[in-house]
Amino acid sequence: MEKFKYGEHENQYVVVYLPESDTFPVCVYLHGGGLGAGVPEQEFVDSLVKKGVAVVSGQYRMYPDAKYPQFIEDGASVIAWAKENMEKYGNVTDLFVVGTSAGAYISMMLCFDKKYLAKHGISNDDISGYIHNAGQPTTHFNVLEERGLDSRQAIIDEAAPLYHICEDKYPPMEFIVADNDMACRYEETKLLMAKLAQFGHDMSAVKFRLMENYEHCEYKYLIDENGNYIFADIIYDFVTSNSK
Repeated sequence: MEKFKYGEHENQYVVVYLPESDTFPVCVYLHGGGLGAGVPEQEFVDSLVKKGVAVVSGQYRMYPDAKYPQFIEDGASVIAWAKENMEKYGNVTDLFVVGTSAGAYISMMLCFDKKYLAKHGISNDDISGYIHNAGQPTTHFNVLEERGLDSRQAIIDEAAPLYHICEDKYPPMEFIVADNDMACRYEETKLLMAKLAQFGHDMSAVKFRLMENYEHCEYKYLIDENGNYIFADIIYDFVTSNSK
């Protein structure tokens, strides 16, 4: 495990976890916490690394220090750092992006609004796939609060992943949501998938996973009867299924 800065702010850093193999896919992970809390994960990440996947777990500026869209810009910087630096550690076969909750809001914005990655000379052609875990497809509730609006409103504007869906080609994706998730998270996620279909996206490359009998992201740290993290297994299955 090594920590590297990609910017001047104290929260602009990545933590790198390397597998034993010198040939590996890389997974960029963006944590949750409502854009106002959270640190790079480790528990389920260690389980993923044992399976041969390198992980770049990114920290980003958050409220109250950050303002929209700085956390999205930082997510793009984390991906750019991984693309530029991970080949120093071995043969990188693929680059995946996984976001959870607020991190999935960021990962969806990076996927659907191409200007953030484009600033780094990166496009979705450089990404092998995305996992958007329990993210908010409409304008994030903390962005609404920043604007002085009721955080329960469903607004679809330039700060909403839904707003940017178009006929662009997207990599394979997996959307994960719990049946007892945050209010309207399931319905908004299904709306996003319906919009992808409306724009003619190949829905055979889009997977929807409903985590039954769980609350928002509750399953992320659960361990099965074999001692494996369920969420790590989900990520690993997606990575192995979509490696180029």
